Amino acid sequence: MAETSSNIKENQNIKLQEPRKYNVILHNDDFTTMEFVVKVLTIIFRKSEAEANILMLKVHKEGQATAGTYSLDIAQSKARRAMSLAREEGFPLRLTVEQA
Repeated sequence: MAETSSNIKENQNIKLQEPRKYNVILHNDDFTTMEFVVKVLTIIFRKSEAEANILMLKVHKEGQATAGTYSLDIAQSKARRAMSLAREEGFPLRLTVEQA
């Protein structure tokens, strides 16, 4: 069998990095119920009931809390999904995404 040659150079200096992480932040408001915030945290962010209650109280007392840390596309998707669910229920719940 004949050997074939190639003119393709291999790049030996490939540096892989972990994707940047982003926090999804829940913000307090005077209208969204505590029960609904717990529901969002358990359904969308997969928190246990106990952890969801702790985060909900942190949002209530401190004005905001981190619901989770994800890659950018997942963080944005979860924030949009949570706000969409809130609008369907008539709540003005606000979530933001910021670099961790």
